[in-house]
Amino acid sequence: MTSTTTGIVRLAERQPAVSGAEMVAALVPPPQFDDATFETYRADPAYPSQQEAKDRLIAFSRGSGPAERGGLFRRAKKAPEMKHGVYLDGGFGVGKTHLLAAIYHAVPARRKYFGSFIEYTALVGAIGYQKTVELFRGADLLCIDEFELDDPGDTMVMTRLLGELVPTGTRLAATSNTPPNALGEGRFAAQDFLREIHAMAASFETIRIDGTDYRQRAIDGHAEVWDDDGYRAAIDEAAASGVVSDDRFGDLIAHLATVHPSRYVRLLDELSAIGLRDVVTLQDQSAALRLVAFVDRAYDAQIPVRATGRPLDEVFGDDMLAGGYRKKYLRAISRLNALTHS
Repeated sequence: MTSTTTGIVRLAERQPAVSGAEMVAALVPPPQFDDATFETYRADPAYPSQQEAKDRLIAFSRGSGPAERGGLFRRAKKAPEMKHGVYLDGGFGVGKTHLLAAIYHAVPARRKYFGSFIEYTALVGAIGYQKTVELFRGADLLCIDEFELDDPGDTMVMTRLLGELVPTGTRLAATSNTPPNALGEGRFAAQDFLREIHAMAASFETIRIDGTDYRQRAIDGHAEVWDDDGYRAAIDEAAASGVVSDDRFGDLIAHLATVHPSRYVRLLDELSAIGLRDVVTLQDQSAALRLVAFVDRAYDAQIPVRATGRPLDEVFGDDMLAGGYRKKYLRAISRLNALTHS
């Protein structure tokens, strides 16, 4: 892909390629979490589980459990045994990724990795299972964001990989992603996950984080929509100082079907803004899930979105929002709202 410093590009014309070495090099927190720490995580006092999770994860990062305080003449109780892994279970927008990045930064390890579930499974696909095991064997920490249970094959590959790493001393930290038909008011079905990892279940401590979506607390109303003139002015202004994409929404959706989701991040190389014309409500679930993966990468990179047509918070149909992928779609809507207002 040729380098551009300013101007307008078409995402639908980009054909990104990512090598195994580049995939490994990218296994670090997204730029927006470069400075994420436990100190900068603002626990909502209305939801005590947030502070409790923060305290527990600080202890995990130090490799110890929080000891109970003793009285003046009473010996403090021994700290509970620390498990090899922690699993952050909660709704979207409660800061799970921030906490995961805080763990990554806090653990004083030489070999540690941070990536989304899809990045790890894509790496297995690119270099093979055994080479992936060899790559991560001996690693101090693996952080896995948005652990997927949608694809049984990918899930079992990942849990098998983790099962080989835990006995060698690798510690794990993961966040949840709701599987189909296991929503339960936005709660991740932790037992479904524990069943998937079989013998590894005893290695994980599931930590629940309640709360409301912090992105929505700062945004009033729907995703912002531009009329044609306003859109053109916004795109031209962005193109004068950086690289901006300008695509018909339908063209981008069609193109995403030709690119592996692990390469979506490379579609966004150098972009300072994303332009989408003529947004419509999606009817095809496969297309909708690909858009979710694309939105996740755009949000990680904090790239503003400018769009015409339907508001982007209406891009997923009612049937989709009532189905098993509801939590994914709501997370994408939350992130799209934030990006259109940035």
